[in-house]
Amino acid sequence: MNIGVIGTGYVGLVVGTCFAESGNDVICVDVDREKTQMLRKGIVPIYEPQLEELVRRNLKERRLRFTTELAEAVDQSRLIFLALPTPSDHDGSADLSLVFDVARKIARRMKDPKIIVTKSTVPVGTTDQLREIMKEETKVPFEVVANPEFLKEGAAVHDFLYPERVIIGTRSKEAIKTLHDLYAPFLRTTDRFIVMDERSAELTKYAANSFLATKISFMNEIANLCERVGADINLVRLGIGSDTRIGPHFLFAGVGYGGSCFPKDVKALKNTAEIHGYDFKILKAVDEVNAQQQLVLVEKLKKHFKGDLQNRIIAVWGLSYKPRTDDLRDAPSLVIISSLKELGAKVHAHDPVAMKNAKKLLGTSVRFFENYYDSLKGADALVVVTEWNEFRRPDFDRMKRLMRTPAVFDGRNIYDPKEMRARGFSYYGIGR
Repeated sequence: MNIGVIGTGYVGLVVGTCFAESGNDVICVDVDREKTQMLRKGIVPIYEPQLEELVRRNLKERRLRFTTELAEAVDQSRLIFLALPTPSDHDGSADLSLVFDVARKIARRMKDPKIIVTKSTVPVGTTDQLREIMKEETKVPFEVVANPEFLKEGAAVHDFLYPERVIIGTRSKEAIKTLHDLYAPFLRTTDRFIVMDERSAELTKYAANSFLATKISFMNEIANLCERVGADINLVRLGIGSDTRIGPHFLFAGVGYGGSCFPKDVKALKNTAEIHGYDFKILKAVDEVNAQQQLVLVEKLKKHFKGDLQNRIIAVWGLSYKPRTDDLRDAPSLVIISSLKELGAKVHAHDPVAMKNAKKLLGTSVRFFENYYDSLKGADALVVVTEWNEFRRPDFDRMKRLMRTPAVFDGRNIYDPKEMRARGFSYYGIGR
């Protein structure tokens, strides 16, 4: 099939590349000329395992192209996927201005029937709005379909190639058949191709992310209670995770969630509820708990140093909001580092892949180190924020020699408290 993908962020680039990998001819469009030039050379500006390899292979096979010209994609594509950013507005609602603007431009350019597919995360009713907006601009027949993505950063390529489910929101039989044919190569072992109405599909995306965010905030609340009653959150997690009604996933306590989806989607679903006159109490609590949890290590540091962090060197391991990505959007590390600087601390930071992005955001106020051991030289404490694999089994004796005072604040519970204390570290975890 001939496919256009508008937007080459995490979603658009993965979607376009994986469709090309299954034999389709794909044109990806982005207004950023510098990024487009990089992609034409096979240079991927984001860190996502396997993605650069697939981009280069499909460029070589000429199944994948990149352009800044929207008209080129509209003219040559039967299916057009919208993978555009929908950031949070000041009130928590999703800003759809870019999505609506591109839809108008597509409608004005169309010369033959198209199927417009929204991959962007959009509030309930957006598909209907897009349909009306485009009707004002064209008489050419078209369909607008909701097709939410469920890609995990750090495993996005795998998630697309082997999806747990594909959700399609449309009443059009032609669109259902076309999209089923398109996704068929990815659903050979199980046909979890779920068709529903547009509004249910849109809400499913927000409901899924908000439910996962709720599990995280719930476990962080349980972790905070564990510390007060003398229990261990890891044992509690094992106990409840063995219940098949609950399951083992998203039960890890830590310093809160971040990234491009959970914070934004929780706020957007809260806003949708407010617009329709519903007080979504659980989501309000989820959001509040997460904001508090991002500061829990700072509070532990203040207590350990008796409120005096002035000029103390704090090493921070892990800046991205989770491993296997360089994404810093709503990353807990940014909140933690900002709070430490406000308290007068000096921050030494390391991340395996996210430092380039971090330098743009944090500038010279933070010292960055290419080697994570180097960040420990003279440090008064280490704060582990992101559970990258290389942090799990470090040389503890070397760490102790490098640090001024061997205090470890483990925001992801990757170390054993008894072992750390036996090695002579002051150790603080979450809920242990």
